[in-house]
Amino acid sequence: MRILLVDDHNLFRNGLKMLIDTIPGYRVAGEASNGKEFLEMILKEKYDIIMLDIEMPELNGIEAAKIAIQMDKSLKIITLTMYGEEEYFDQMVKAGVKGFLLKNSDIQEVKTAIDVVYLGGTYYSQELMQNMLKNLKQVNVSKTNTLEFSARESEILHLICEGCSNQIIGEKLFISKRTVEKHRANLLFKTNSKNTADLVIYAIKNHIVTL
Repeated sequence: MRILLVDDHNLFRNGLKMLIDTIPGYRVAGEASNGKEFLEMILKEKYDIIMLDIEMPELNGIEAAKIAIQMDKSLKIITLTMYGEEEYFDQMVKAGVKGFLLKNSDIQEVKTAIDVVYLGGTYYSQELMQNMLKNLKQVNVSKTNTLEFSARESEILHLICEGCSNQIIGEKLFISKRTVEKHRANLLFKTNSKNTADLVIYAIKNHIVTL
């Protein structure tokens, strides 16, 4: 698996590279220290996974992700973030980023995130999600735990929270991908969620799933 690391801190980048390269079948095939370098590199080569820092000189991760995904919607980007950067979460989700990892994650969680995103799912660091929930100052009045879900919707919601893609959910439940997409759309509408991350937060906050 070819991985591109994008981070302006050499020490962190080198350390993460050493850890990833110890995993059989994984290889850091490229490194960039800012958003501009990253955009230049993806024009020249293809990568299976991109691990992208948020705060970087010249072009930050948010703008770089937006431009990159407009260029190639198939890109699979995992954001590398630190505590205190939750304010950027929604912007990165809207840009099309598929995963979020705290920079203090252990190598097993890094591997899990890469595997999930590579297979078409989404991955959100449990620690980051818990931190975000603690910092929520108010709950949208339309989001209450009185909503009723069908048995199928509940199954799909749990699998979404596990990071499964529509394809994988369909295979697990023996239904078509199109049917999964319809249920996902219904869940977003019912919970007044803007995106998958919002839906996951709703499920956790209302004790439908636990971290």
